[in-house]
Amino acid sequence: MPLVYTPAMRRYPPSFLILTALGITCAIPGLLSLAGFGAMLHPVLDDPMAGLAFIVSAIALVGSGIFPLVIEKLKENEQA
Repeated sequence: MPLVYTPAMRRYPPSFLILTALGITCAIPGLLSLAGFGAMLHPVLDDPMAGLAFIVSAIALVGSGIFPLVIEKLKENEQA
């Protein structure tokens, strides 16, 4: 019996998962810093520009993680 590949069975590339998780982890202190609660985590995060740097880094990490996902999707379409 052949294996029927469904979207529910989709495997995400590990690099996508890792970079997205790091991006989310980076966005949390950035959002806290921009909201004015950064000093609760660390005194350096009291500056809103530190929060902005975290947000920009988070966007870059998630954006970097999207590339392997797109490449995997293109490979799937090519095989179909």
